[in-house]
Amino acid sequence: MDILSLVGLALAAVAVIGGQWLEGGHIGSLLQLAAFLIVVGGTVGAVMLQSPLPTFIEGLRMARWVVLPPKVDYAAAIAMVAGWASRARKDGMLALENELATIEDPFARNALQMLVDGFEPEKIDDALHVEIAAYEEARRNAAKVWEAAGGYAPTVGILGAVLGLIHVMENLSDPNKLGGGIAVAFVATVYGVGSANLVFLPIANKLKALIARQVTYRELILDGIIGIANGENPKLIEARLAGHVSG
Repeated sequence: MDILSLVGLALAAVAVIGGQWLEGGHIGSLLQLAAFLIVVGGTVGAVMLQSPLPTFIEGLRMARWVVLPPKVDYAAAIAMVAGWASRARKDGMLALENELATIEDPFARNALQMLVDGFEPEKIDDALHVEIAAYEEARRNAAKVWEAAGGYAPTVGILGAVLGLIHVMENLSDPNKLGGGIAVAFVATVYGVGSANLVFLPIANKLKALIARQVTYRELILDGIIGIANGENPKLIEARLAGHVSG
């Protein structure tokens, strides 16, 4: 579990609510159902309009990565590939067939299967690069669901503010209704700007970083497989793979 994400979200909420309280404002004034419906409903609707259904669903599914990121153990991956290289050098490529049943990751298993089947290094490289590119594009498009929400939310918040001011103008003769309209106007802006910069955009950027780690893992596996296919020294392969994650 990524505790830092939870702490960051809590800190952002405390900062906004605490700032409102320190300025002498009522915390309850930030709770406006009409403003919430305008901002959230409008933002979700706009994102749904621009996104294909599978991409939208994948974007929602990936949100859990912010708290429960997929595990990427570079050291274990390097040790695994180095072990394959040593065994292939000692017993031949076909000896690696016994390793297939122990591999849980589909990408690594597919890569090793190509190696065992005797594909040319160039063919393996081309096929796995296509798979990596497809994976990265699909995941980045899903992350853009949250990035798009971060772009639309402030504008929808302004829309909510305008609607609130329209309500105020319609009831200038009734002072009792002015406060509610003004509250909706300003709170809608707070919801729009706050949700974009404290929730949606941080989620999008966090997902992009996690996707980059997944891509690096796949490129590491690919590099190792090609090294084994070319008959390189296991120590050389291991040293080169370590360079993918150094620094």
